[in-house]
This record gives sequence, C-alpha cells and structure tokens, in this order.
Amino acid sequence: MTRLPLVPLAAFPAALAATLERGRASRMLSSPVPVQVWAHRPEVAEAWLGALEAMHLRGVLPGRLKELVRLKIASITSCKACQLARKEDSVSEEDIACLAHDDPRFSPAEQAALQYAMLFASDYMSIGDALFDTLKLHFSTPEIVELNMFCALMLAGGRMTYVQQAYAGDR
Repeated sequence: MTRLPLVPLAAFPAALAATLERGRASRMLSSPVPVQVWAHRPEVAEAWLGALEAMHLRGVLPGRLKELVRLKIASITSCKACQLARKEDSVSEEDIACLAHDDPRFSPAEQAALQYAMLFASDYMSIGDALFDTLKLHFSTPEIVELNMFCALMLAGGRMTYVQQAYAGDR
C-alpha cells in the first residue's frame, strides 16, 4: 500500500497525463503509480518527468549504458519498481544478475559508468579525480554531465519511490 494517496489518473492535468502517456509508450515509465503520488504537485511532477524524458529520449549516453546504471542504482536503493522494470532490450538477464563494475562482460566504458554509479549511490565521498580521469577516457564532458545527472535522478527517484511505497502492485 502506498504511504500517500494516489491521484486518480482521470484527475491528472492534461499536460501531466500526456507526459505520463509518452513515458509509458517510450518505456521511460513502467508504472503510473509513482506519478500518481507525485501528481499532488503536478507542476513539479511535470518538471521531474521532463528531465527524465530529455535523457531518455534525447540523451547522449547509449540506452544500454543508462539501463545498466539504472539497474545498478536500483540494486542499491532497493526500489522494487526500478528493479523489476526493463527499459532496454540489449541488457540481458545475465547482465542484470552480475552488474559488477569489474566484470569482463561489460565494456571498459560500461565498467567505468557502473563503478561511478555504485559509488554515487553508496559512497559518494570516495569519488575523486582518479575516477573522473577514468570517465574522461571513455566519455565526453556532456556524457559525463549526463551520467552524473542520470545517477542523481535514479538515486533520488528510487529512494522516493521506496519510501513512498509507490510500487506498481499497489493500485
């Protein structure tokens, strides 16, 4: 059961309803339930979803890399909705079962991003120049900025969904 009441989908403002529909169609959103909680503040929900949508649909990072990062952070935040959702078909169940930043199944760029995501979500004080130097070997500055912002949104979104108990099965 969600800890906060859900706004009925029929009560959504038109702009938020349209963003939710686009998000579901593009696989950016796997469930409307978190958005139904956020809809108590529709303009803020719209801004949050707008940032997600910009990275999901027009991002500079590959979809596979973002999915690996998203799932790595979900494993740390224990967000059920995030752990169950699949946003990118190129990530296999074997990839998901591993997600270790040093596993040879992942490219050097994916390893660097997974290490960054892990530390971002669990030990951010240990991120230093050496890790940024590694990121710079594999990513442009805009890609590193997007990785940072994506990690921030995934961490915050996962924790927010978890503490609100806003999971898909709770409708």
